[in-house]
Amino acid sequence: MRYREISPEKLRWIYDPSQFRFDTTDDIPPLEGTIGQERALRSIDFGLGFDSQGFNIYMLGESGTGKTTTIKALLEKKAAEETIPDDWVYVYNFKDPDRPKALNLPPGLGIILQKDTDELVSMLRQEISKAFESKDYEKHKNKILEEYQEESKRLFSELEDEAAKQSFALRKTPTGVVIVPVKSGGEPLSQEEFDSLGSEMKKKIETLSKELQEKLDDVLRQIRETEKTIKEKLNRLERDVGLSSVRHLVDELKSKYREYPKLIEFFDDVKEDALNNLDDFKTPEETTTPVSFLKMAKPEPSFTRYKVNILVNNGDLRGAPVIIEPNPTYYNLFGRIEHKFQYGVALTDFTMIKGGAMHRANGGYLVVNALDLLKNIFAYDAVKRAIRNREIKIEDIWEQYRLISTVTLKPDPIPFNVKIILIGNPFLYYLLYNLDEEYKKLFKVKADFDNRMDRTEENIHKYAAFIATRCKEEALKPFDRTGVAKVVEYGTRLAEHQSKLSARFSDIADIIREANYWASKEQNKYVTGNHVEKAISEKIYRSNKIEEKIRELIVDGTLMVDTEGSVIGQVNGISVVDLGDYSFGKPSRITVKTFAGKSGVVNIEREAKMSGRIHNKGIMILSAYLGGKYAQDYPLSLSASLCFEQLYEEVEGDSATCTELFALLSSLSGLPVKQDISVTGSMNQMGEVQPVGGINEKIEGFFDVCRVKGLTGEQGVTIPEKNIKNLMLKNDVIEAVREGKFHIYPISTAEEGIEILTGVEAGKLTEEMTYPEGTINYLVDKKLREIAKKLKAEEKEKEVEIEKEVEERR
Repeated sequence: MRYREISPEKLRWIYDPSQFRFDTTDDIPPLEGTIGQERALRSIDFGLGFDSQGFNIYMLGESGTGKTTTIKALLEKKAAEETIPDDWVYVYNFKDPDRPKALNLPPGLGIILQKDTDELVSMLRQEISKAFESKDYEKHKNKILEEYQEESKRLFSELEDEAAKQSFALRKTPTGVVIVPVKSGGEPLSQEEFDSLGSEMKKKIETLSKELQEKLDDVLRQIRETEKTIKEKLNRLERDVGLSSVRHLVDELKSKYREYPKLIEFFDDVKEDALNNLDDFKTPEETTTPVSFLKMAKPEPSFTRYKVNILVNNGDLRGAPVIIEPNPTYYNLFGRIEHKFQYGVALTDFTMIKGGAMHRANGGYLVVNALDLLKNIFAYDAVKRAIRNREIKIEDIWEQYRLISTVTLKPDPIPFNVKIILIGNPFLYYLLYNLDEEYKKLFKVKADFDNRMDRTEENIHKYAAFIATRCKEEALKPFDRTGVAKVVEYGTRLAEHQSKLSARFSDIADIIREANYWASKEQNKYVTGNHVEKAISEKIYRSNKIEEKIRELIVDGTLMVDTEGSVIGQVNGISVVDLGDYSFGKPSRITVKTFAGKSGVVNIEREAKMSGRIHNKGIMILSAYLGGKYAQDYPLSLSASLCFEQLYEEVEGDSATCTELFALLSSLSGLPVKQDISVTGSMNQMGEVQPVGGINEKIEGFFDVCRVKGLTGEQGVTIPEKNIKNLMLKNDVIEAVREGKFHIYPISTAEEGIEILTGVEAGKLTEEMTYPEGTINYLVDKKLREIAKKLKAEEKEKEVEIEKEVEERR
């Protein structure tokens, strides 16, 4: 019997380099834009242009499809045409020091304001100190003090005269001024002398003393009032002197920043605070008194409250900001309030407020990796809160978890206006969309990047432009036509489809760089197709150690895989081993044993809990196919054990369904299966063969085993016919097929496959509802009928025995 084979021309799509209209990539202009992502680009354009709350963007796609590069290029172009956002600064809140005020200023004005306030403090210290050292101030001050001294002297002098007339005098004691009676010579009257006086004289002295004491109290009260008045005059004098120094300096700034009412209010607060703390600006008097170690020196006055803390400076921008935050922790996004330790105490002030990526991106765009954002505690919830409330708060997020609360600042929140772009994989997108109700309200734009594109002439030439761009940006050798053609073919291989190209440009870029390396080693002027093939083969060699070890085990017989002869109930299947950086096909022996019983098809892997759900589904489909195909007029009575021999890891997927069916049919029919033909393919209940993944790796995996064990010219594989479009096989496989040393058979039904494996016709159902004698279906049907008949006879015998036993008991 002759069977259909796939011609060598269909085993790989090859691009003719002569179709290119250039000699080398030096002749190609650099690539502009992104290749093959029209759907994603339209979504991004919509998301960036739609200015409404919640229309933030999630860019999803496989790693290496150019998401970050694309969004960075698009944002830089768009942001350059947009308005530069305001600067943001924090200033001291004189009315509520724990709540610093946030002020916005035109871009670049923040740094100017900071310099102006620093200069203001410096000028205030000079001017106020100079004013209080002036002779005019000393003259006015002395005049006020002299008035006080003269008034005090007059009051005491009048009291002393009146007391002298009454034989009394004023005396200073440690407790103050007192009235004492005196003798004629002016000496104070002693207690003994006073006791020796008569009662009338004593009474008179006491009465006079009381009257004079009252007058002394009046004098002291008048002096205190005078002191108060004098102090007020001195304060007024100091304020007037200070005001003369402060007013013109502050007024200059108020005039300069007259368009900003909040700044005018701040300058008024600065002026009032400076006038209320003039001592801080005076030059300290030198003292010769040493400071005791028990008494700390008076701290230097602080002028921090007059400073300006620049949170965001957009003076150097040329458009809206584009911030790509590589480490989106909470504090990196939202800023922090720093502290310094002094004498074991944590201190802070508004100048220690530091902004984050959200502040720098305000008025522009922020790009964050979604997985990194979710991995950082508090960050994701805080981002959602900022979008929802339209404000950015700087706060100590750990404060709510401390047992002891600490004093901290509560800065004014800043209005939030940022377009956030998350970048992540599809799994994370759908996880958030389905599990987080807020997410779908806040990230409404989905930009889905495909991992492959149509293989059109336009996209092929864009591939060439991509190669040219990489060469020019990274100073690589130019590629000639053959080199570009091989890179395009490699892109088709990655896409696993002859009419598609891969959009995983990070992998394409790696091959470009590696091909340049091999061209440099050979000192070639250009990178050719041979260098690209060398790069691909070397890349495989660096990663395929495990594949070679498995192949060695097969060759020496440790892993039992036959590539010659025929065996009943045994078929070679092919699985794909994915190591992450490299995938390869691994031949495996699948065996089936059938016997009379009603257990059905028993999957040994399933019983051993080494089988996945999809594989279990394939076994159920196989059972359904048998029942539908043969057991129409009799019950399907069968016990069969199915096993992947020497399998020590979990098996998953349904691509071995055809292999398992063929082994089962072989066991039932008694027809041996060719061991030089391996099988892959999924199957449905109708017996139609369905396409599978990893078809190139599977074919190449079995071919390599046959090659090292020796090609006989009879070896080959059966594959689903619908997988022909996915073939991008290596050159050595194609050459073997061309020379007739290896065969690839496309099958669309299970019956085609079993015919190839056994060399016996499957057989079609006749009008009498039977299969032609000698065909596979005839033999299988006959075996199943015999098993069913035998089991029915056994059941009847058991029924007779049971009836006899019942009769005997009666």
